[in-house]
Amino acid sequence: MKKNFFRALALLTIVGLTSACNNSAPKMDEEPEVATTNGDGMRIAYIEIDTLTAQYEFAKEKSLELEKKSTNARNTIQSKTQQLEKNAQAFQQKLQSNGYTSREQAEAAQASLQREQQNIMALQQRLESELASEQQKFLQAFQDSLDNFLADYNKDKKYDMIVNKAAVLYADKRFDITADVVNGMNRRYKKVAASDSTKTK
Repeated sequence: MKKNFFRALALLTIVGLTSACNNSAPKMDEEPEVATTNGDGMRIAYIEIDTLTAQYEFAKEKSLELEKKSTNARNTIQSKTQQLEKNAQAFQQKLQSNGYTSREQAEAAQASLQREQQNIMALQQRLESELASEQQKFLQAFQDSLDNFLADYNKDKKYDMIVNKAAVLYADKRFDITADVVNGMNRRYKKVAASDSTKTK
């Protein structure tokens, strides 16, 4: 699931940002060296999404949370499946040794095993659906967080376009603002987390 999670994040496209307003933007530690790309002086920068997700605290925490839930779900299904196999073996042994007093009793035991199998399959589908839903919600939250941050960030930087490097065949390193964005988003996240922690006390 973790592999699919980061693959999904890598597919996120960072839209161009051109908005500007009077509100002050967060100041970053370093100013990337950004060159113009054409005679009109168009300013372009890029972000490496895999690096951002690996270093952004919110993404790291949520990834670990989803991975833990995925592991718990997998262990639950595995445990129930192993119990079903044991019950099926016990049924087969009892059937072969004529342990059932009637055909009806054997059929009832077999029907019980079938219901148990169906319940496991239903549980597996439900857990997979819940995990997929949580992953989608996180991806949307991540995208919203990135969009909101870049909107503020670009009030000061004034780039004409910020792109996802994964969608670019080649880009010079001087266009890279990944570290700048990681630092800024982590500062913002820690401030929000600290504020939420204070409210809950």
